Amino acid sequence: MADVIIKNGTVITGSGKSAFKADVVISGDWIESIEKAPVPANNGARVIDAQGKVVCPGIIDSHSHADLSVHLPNQAELLAPLVMQGITTFIGGNCGMSLAPITDRFYPELQMYLEGFTARPLDGNVSWRSMNGFMEHIETNGTLLNTALLAPHGLIRIDAMGMAARAATLDEKRRMERTLEECLDAGCIGMSTGLQYMPGLQCDTRELIHLGKALKKYDGIYASHLRTYMNALDKAVNELVAVSRRNDIRGQISHIFWVPDMGLLGPVVRYFARRMIDLSRQFVLPVKMDAEIEKIANRIAKLRRRGIRIGMDVMPTTTTFTHLLAYFPPWVLEGNRDDVAARLLSKRIRRQMRRDIEFGQMVWPHTGRNSWSLNLFKLLGWESTRIMSVVTEKNRKYEGMRIADIAAEQGKHPFDAICDLLVDEEGRILVFSSLGEPEDRFTEQSIFAALSSPDVSISTDTILMGFGKPSHLFYGAYPKFFSRYVREMHMLNLETAVHKVTGLPARHFNLRKRGFIRQGYFADVLVFDPDAISPNVDFNHPVGRPSGVEHVFINGKHVVDGGEFRKGVVAGQLIRNSA
Repeated sequence: MADVIIKNGTVITGSGKSAFKADVVISGDWIESIEKAPVPANNGARVIDAQGKVVCPGIIDSHSHADLSVHLPNQAELLAPLVMQGITTFIGGNCGMSLAPITDRFYPELQMYLEGFTARPLDGNVSWRSMNGFMEHIETNGTLLNTALLAPHGLIRIDAMGMAARAATLDEKRRMERTLEECLDAGCIGMSTGLQYMPGLQCDTRELIHLGKALKKYDGIYASHLRTYMNALDKAVNELVAVSRRNDIRGQISHIFWVPDMGLLGPVVRYFARRMIDLSRQFVLPVKMDAEIEKIANRIAKLRRRGIRIGMDVMPTTTTFTHLLAYFPPWVLEGNRDDVAARLLSKRIRRQMRRDIEFGQMVWPHTGRNSWSLNLFKLLGWESTRIMSVVTEKNRKYEGMRIADIAAEQGKHPFDAICDLLVDEEGRILVFSSLGEPEDRFTEQSIFAALSSPDVSISTDTILMGFGKPSHLFYGAYPKFFSRYVREMHMLNLETAVHKVTGLPARHFNLRKRGFIRQGYFADVLVFDPDAISPNVDFNHPVGRPSGVEHVFINGKHVVDGGEFRKGVVAGQLIRNSA
């Protein structure tokens, strides 16, 4: 018997095929049927008139860090902004980071690694050690959204060898392989790496290919925050393709973007680029800034036609965000929190750090003392970075401020200002970075090729922790995608746009019976008004609620009803690897 009948809607199935008029019938957790003839109302069935609205699968966020919040007692409140924009499923455990496995072998190093990002103490907040324990916690306590997890290479590597800045031995790689298999046995759908971050940046391609053998056994996906998104982007993509091809596994390029390293001309190029950014408030001079990403997208399309299963996702933003210590030379992060704090406090070592930042060369494979690729202070300048979140109350005033402005207020060099701030916050600082004013229309052109490609999914990179200044993507990424790039700019049609955020990631991440409006599939359903959908947020005003998102069902449960979030409906499921 039907529980819900969504009538008169324009059904977009998630396949990319043409929309059609139909009624969608939900019974329990499932889509019971899709009927082109009108379905009569049954006793007790909720009838929703979707005339003029799109009825499509719930959105699948292919790159998220919501797993860093999903264990908290208030996770439904924290993650509600995701559901309010139409997300029903997220892929967590990205960039080599998650909340398991947590072992005692190198616990101080692992603690620094995780707390620098989550800004929450592990002790008292995490009661499990294994990935299976983490998953059991999620299932026992419930999850607002459907949750699929990747095994985090960063934690697996720390367990094997700590935060060592070197290649792994064969015994260490075998230990990593055993730990990865334990995660896959628990139900992880693959493995992620964060190759711009310690400790991931110290691994070599042979280590990744070795671990790919375990992924092959479980039909797992390999998702990678690449080793660089700068001048050697093609080599970073080659590395991912090599891991995928050698093991015959699926690969995913995480949150694609491209920032060129202009070397000695960098300051001059930045000056003229910032002038163009200033002018873009009045008009935008069309410049072909997405050629590099277009080349990568075209290459991926060719690989897919040859049966090499590579995917890619992009955030609809030009403003990046991560933890501040990632911008430091990798040798600074060796050891535990006390080791790092001692380096930050030493005037002599500060001079060495600053020298490595200002004169380091971002050369492949980026494993050297001062050749790491996330040297954004050199690449974009000190004025490019703003504080996203801190922990202590006394420094909350700095959230949203540029580091250059904080330094001017304190009468310090920007590097000394951030070192002092990191000591104050015990390394627990998240930051935004952008070339000029965040979300400007000039640099936005650099992501057009990815946004318009039918083979590239859309992601949020969510970090919803309940404090700090969040990214506007956490509240409006998909409404922004549909309103700006589909409705206003006509980059792609509605069917292709829906496919990019539903069927495409469902198939590539092997999420069974999700991502499509089909009989017998889970009733993850979104109803939205294509003429009214809008994010109603921006970088400076990131918290808000979108327009046009009218109904969201997760496993048949009505989580957003008439644009209102229904508190207390925790309807998500943990999605385990079926292999």
